[in-house]
Amino acid sequence: MAMNLYESIVKGDEKISLVGLGYVGMPIAVAFARKVKVVGFDLNEEKINLYKSGVDPTKEVGDEVIRNTAVEFTADASKLKEAKFHIVAVPTPVKSDHTPDLSPVEGASHILGRNLTKGSVVVYESTVYPGVTEDICVPILEEESGLKCGVDFKIGYSPERINPGDKVHRLETITKIVSGMDDETLDTVAKVYELVVDAGVYRAESIKVAEAAKVIENSQRDINIAFMNELSIIFHKMDIDTQAVLKAAGTKWNFLNFMPGLVGGHCIGVDPYYLTYKSEELGYHSRIILAGRRINDEMGKYVAESLVKNLIKADIPVKTAKVAILGFTFKENCPDTRNTKVIDIYNELGEYGICPLVVDPAADAAEAKHLYGLTFGSLEDIRDMDAVIIAVAHEEFKKLGREELDGFFKAENAKKVLVDIKGLLDREEYMTEDYLYWRL
Repeated sequence: MAMNLYESIVKGDEKISLVGLGYVGMPIAVAFARKVKVVGFDLNEEKINLYKSGVDPTKEVGDEVIRNTAVEFTADASKLKEAKFHIVAVPTPVKSDHTPDLSPVEGASHILGRNLTKGSVVVYESTVYPGVTEDICVPILEEESGLKCGVDFKIGYSPERINPGDKVHRLETITKIVSGMDDETLDTVAKVYELVVDAGVYRAESIKVAEAAKVIENSQRDINIAFMNELSIIFHKMDIDTQAVLKAAGTKWNFLNFMPGLVGGHCIGVDPYYLTYKSEELGYHSRIILAGRRINDEMGKYVAESLVKNLIKADIPVKTAKVAILGFTFKENCPDTRNTKVIDIYNELGEYGICPLVVDPAADAAEAKHLYGLTFGSLEDIRDMDAVIIAVAHEEFKKLGREELDGFFKAENAKKVLVDIKGLLDREEYMTEDYLYWRL
């Protein structure tokens, strides 16, 4: 059955569907549509209408590509019946208590199950802990469709490795891990993805191995950044510049090049919790992974406290201080504000009675308003400030020179408090009489 499915897809007799058209699903849909017939489904009608009108709200592929793509965009779930190879790419967030929130992937499974036909292959791309695909998603698909997994339909798992905002590491250029419930399914899944992934695929030996590989990739990165953040806290107490230390240490061939910073987004700040949740179910309490998470989750608070200490050092009254935050997204050059850690800085400053002005020309303003109740100002609004935080390394902010920064501050202040989280500026240039410059 399965081998013929691949051939039918290539011939155009069968379609591929994408369930979930966000930062991950939409680029996949667009890539496949260059080769085969694709149905792109998302529950969000507003998003579907944007795609249909040739607008890319994610900025991942750009409006022109969306205008010219052959993807059949739809919010009508019954269109999924027309496809035989389904890729589920919905987010897997965590709840406020850091436990996995599987409702998007469960919801997608219910919708897909209701529209599943015999002979289909379903591949999940969402990041989960080992076992979710087989133990949680399959029963939902079976219950909704009345079909039997392994007999009437097959499943696979291929974790996404798309890096939002990154134009170099894209779907096509990153090796894709693929897995399937049996050899035949694995072969089909591998061949289908090989249509679009130029870098090739890696066949994992089981679905659980593929799920685990994805979860640890981001946990590893999380722990490494946490270590840098902890060093930053220590070196500040010693009055040593962390980035200068890392530059020196980086001359050793096997020193890993990580930088301190805010860890947000849907992967690095989330995936480790999936792993530790499952390990706790099995009676093992994570020591290293959760320690890293705690450090990274507290960095927004740490930045805000450091800013307040610098205001005090500069004899500026804290409660009435005017502060601007430049950048609000979870990473540079990407409009996505979900799970951003900049909100932690904002909220913590609020505890001191400071209501910062937030400016982010790259961010999705409607999303920020909806999620956080925030309205952005513009760069022109940054005048007469007591302190400025450069929080995200957007291209627009990299261009800021000394003159422009000077213009952001109150002229009468003896000291301008400048917090440069990512170390965008040349530190030497601001280690002057009139600046109090601080970076992680």
